[in-house]
Amino acid sequence: MVLLRHAKAEPAGGVDDVLRPLALNGRRQAGRVGAALAHSALVPELVLCSSALRTRQTWELLAANLGDVAPAVVVTDTLYAAGVKDVVDLVHGADSRVRTVLVIGHEPTMAATAAQLASPSSDSGALAQVRVGVPTATYSVLESDTPWSEWRDGVANLTYVGRPSS
Repeated sequence: MVLLRHAKAEPAGGVDDVLRPLALNGRRQAGRVGAALAHSALVPELVLCSSALRTRQTWELLAANLGDVAPAVVVTDTLYAAGVKDVVDLVHGADSRVRTVLVIGHEPTMAATAAQLASPSSDSGALAQVRVGVPTATYSVLESDTPWSEWRDGVANLTYVGRPSS
């Protein structure tokens, strides 16, 4: 599983939070995340994406750098104000044949979900990072042989936390 905080958005102010678009730097970040995921063989088969404009834009720009793939994409209001349990409940619904799920959401939930799902044997640096929160366009990689429907606290090995250069 890959948990991704959306790329850098325009500052809050003139529009409702859910309608904030990506900033120019965020648009570049999103493309770099896509290239990094493709390079690391982390191309998703299922994408769970918050309905906020900035998360949808992150996905669209990221996807353009994944190559010729067409994952199933679920855009959901649930992820906009989700807690860890909400994210895990959504993941529980993934088909057991899906190898990689990408969740695109918001802080503090993306980091908190990674921290909660991470086993004690996870990479210590990655675990320390998700425990304090992650900046925009940061993704956490969790690995487990456990079927999606059985994911729970401590089930996965947190192997990496990364962010493309700005």
